[in-house]
Amino acid sequence: QVQLVESGGGLVQAGGSLRLSCAASGYTFSLHAMGWFRQAPGQEREFVAAISGWSGGVTYYRDSVKGRFTIGRDNAKNTVFLQMNSLKPEDTAVYYCARRTGSGSSPYNRESYDYWGQGTQVTVSS
Repeated sequence: QVQLVESGGGLVQAGGSLRLSCAASGYTFSLHAMGWFRQAPGQEREFVAAISGWSGGVTYYRDSVKGRFTIGRDNAKNTVFLQMNSLKPEDTAVYYCARRTGSGSSPYNRESYDYWGQGTQVTVSS
């Protein structure tokens, strides 16, 4: 069955960096686009970044993370990662990776994703 397992979260000071990883199994990883979302306490789960399938040549970011976060994929390792630099306290949230259902769906919408990981906590102190 499809499984997504995130890792790499933790506590970091503002201005620091973290690298999140998501290990996928149970399906042909390279065929699916992937995304990262986050959810802070009391808030809706929001889009962070997404990457196309195959070579991952197309990426998408929410405006507030552009220039600070980088999404990438390693199809040989069935892994998608999120490199987060210049972290801010407002980046504090549980971060989730997810599998997108198809190339025709919007990368920005939660409804476009069919499988989700359990999440990893990122806390940025000021």
